[in-house]
Amino acid sequence: MTSQVILIYMIIFIYGIVIGSFLNVCIYRIPKGENIAKVRSHCMDCGYQLKWYDLIPIFSCLCLGGKCRKCKTHISIQYPMVELANGILYLLVFMVNGFCASSFLYCFLVSALIVISVIDFRTYEIPFGINVFIFILGIIQVIIDYENWLDYLIGFFAVSIFMQIVIWLTKGTGFGGGDMKLMAAAGLLLGWKRIVLAFLLGCIVGSICHVIRMKVTKEDHVLAFGPYLSIGILLAALWGNKMIYWYLSSML
Repeated sequence: MTSQVILIYMIIFIYGIVIGSFLNVCIYRIPKGENIAKVRSHCMDCGYQLKWYDLIPIFSCLCLGGKCRKCKTHISIQYPMVELANGILYLLVFMVNGFCASSFLYCFLVSALIVISVIDFRTYEIPFGINVFIFILGIIQVIIDYENWLDYLIGFFAVSIFMQIVIWLTKGTGFGGGDMKLMAAAGLLLGWKRIVLAFLLGCIVGSICHVIRMKVTKEDHVLAFGPYLSIGILLAALWGNKMIYWYLSSML
């Protein structure tokens, strides 16, 4: 790996953690219906308006010992974790997918999935606006790869129609409307083969993690499916084609 490539990866990581800082704003404010752009960042406990040097991703939290500069209230571990996760996943996208247009789209997809996962885990709701954002990414992907437009169009309906039927049959208890819209938007971005794989992977991961969670905590939990679908979507976006090729090859 050349020094130039290392420098590019460092820039990607820094860009990722900076965007991750904005994701924390979205995660906190969207469920509350607060403006994500006009209101200045502040301490959730004392209201202290953060200065620019309080907003340096990861490093500000480390320098302050994970506490508010004014009231010394502990800062949630979520903030540096989201920033770090976004930076690492941005790196992973480019390392796996290469330097191409779809990698930029997948980075934006990663950020959207992080927001969806945290909000859905906390509130059992997926913000409609984030699904619209992923839908826009899908439209851009269709324009870029217009020769395969039908694959993406089928992907929009491949899983979402099945989920909608389940919603009707179970009167809304099978899946959430936000889950269905997420798979429709992601299907437009990934195409029908990978979105079907994403759904299967999400179901498998969700089943395993949910059972473990209930065993460990000894409590019943309502299943927030968004985080598990997000994992499936990410896996399918990065390694879906290889998984599908491996499966089809093993069947021959």
